[in-house]
Amino acid sequence: MRFAPIIDPAVRRPAPKPVRVDLRTVFLIGTGLWAAALIVCLILDALDFDVTTPMIVCAAGVIVGVLMLIWEHFDRWDYRRLGQ
Repeated sequence: MRFAPIIDPAVRRPAPKPVRVDLRTVFLIGTGLWAAALIVCLILDALDFDVTTPMIVCAAGVIVGVLMLIWEHFDRWDYRRLGQ
């Protein structure tokens, strides 16, 4: 019955264990893409195009990416420390 887990929690299947994912590669790729976009904006700015707003967005993307890499470093450090 489809509603059995709602009515009787004892018939529920156990939840799967969370998978540990390496977020460094995700954050590195995203930060690299923002950095490439920032370089394109800087080149367009040197050619006298008005790209101030996109340049600010790209710089914010790079900053957030670096902050997320720092967070991932400390999160992984805590995970390794608690696992021992």
